[in-house]
Amino acid sequence: MALRARCSFGIVAAAVLWCGLVFLPWMVPGYDWVRQTVSEIGEIGSPARIPFAILLCCFAACVLVFAWALRDVSLKLGRRAAAAYVCGFMAVSSVGVGIFAFPHPLHNVFGMSELISYQAPWVLALTWRRAPQAKAIVSFSWIMAVLVWCAIIANLGVLDWRGTLQNLEQPVYGIVQRSLFLAWCVWLAGVSLMLVRSRGIAADRATTTVLSVD
Repeated sequence: MALRARCSFGIVAAAVLWCGLVFLPWMVPGYDWVRQTVSEIGEIGSPARIPFAILLCCFAACVLVFAWALRDVSLKLGRRAAAAYVCGFMAVSSVGVGIFAFPHPLHNVFGMSELISYQAPWVLALTWRRAPQAKAIVSFSWIMAVLVWCAIIANLGVLDWRGTLQNLEQPVYGIVQRSLFLAWCVWLAGVSLMLVRSRGIAADRATTTVLSVD
């Protein structure tokens, strides 16, 4: 698969996930997206359990393809490919969350492991910071890293279900949780779009190539 095509899979992954998060709740009678978590869409006994698992596996596959492209672009820039591996780990977490439906004990283990991939924005910004041709991507990634961390902090209230933060967030926890997914997906799709629009990115060569962002 051509590099430009693989770079576009960040956009595809974000679109797949959010289409599922918007439409799958319609399969669950009485589901409240403002208050309830995403995991409750595909929990054990839910009519959307199988479609939810398929959704996350499709999302994981798209993320893996994008991470592959991110690795190749990193090598072209002469940068470390750490961000590609951190980003690609989301595939492992997503598949685990989908297969081990809530309230299976492993569901929360895989859910917490997503914190690894949520670090991808600042890892990319840090490792690509000396690549002048990727200034726009680096700046965008720093901004999104801050937003992702704000969303992570907001979600930490779930670790203390009876704490002050969680008591404040509980009536709208569905929105709080989705804010983290949204922030990371905006970064994913944004970097994907900028890479697709970059001059010379379609050349699928192993040699080092100058990456110029419009």
